[in-house]
Amino acid sequence: MTDPKDLPYRPCAGVMLVNRHGNIFVGQRLDSTLEAWQMPQGGIDPGERPRDTALRELREETGIAPEKVEFIADAGEELYYDLPPELVGKIWGGKYRGQRQHWFLFRFTGEDSDIDIQTEHPEFRAWRWAEPSEVPEAIVTFKRDLYRRLFELFDEPLSRIGG
Repeated sequence: MTDPKDLPYRPCAGVMLVNRHGNIFVGQRLDSTLEAWQMPQGGIDPGERPRDTALRELREETGIAPEKVEFIADAGEELYYDLPPELVGKIWGGKYRGQRQHWFLFRFTGEDSDIDIQTEHPEFRAWRWAEPSEVPEAIVTFKRDLYRRLFELFDEPLSRIGG
């Protein structure tokens, strides 16, 4: 078996989507039995720019069209997480040890009726708007530090939105 430390990180982009009240969009994954909630995110295709990936993933996972969001900020650094040992080799064909993620903060300018998680390839079984303080605790434990860091990076722009 390959040592996980010898595997690369999967390039990924994610979206922190905040509504006019300062709450954050989270979805509950279909492929997990855990009570974990996460923000939209997904792999970067070859030649794709991270921000374009973020908008594509947002649409693919939530049905939200790009014209229903407004760019606020880029996290400014890549964030990494490692998969737990029991998941290495089972996710992404065993090619990656975890993810390196580019994160973007967008303001949702639409209505809740613009959100439809029953997309062509659904990833979420449910969604909700969460208080920012809830989000890091709602994610699977191996992504928790990444989410905490993300909220540190977006603290200033989030403080200017809603709430």
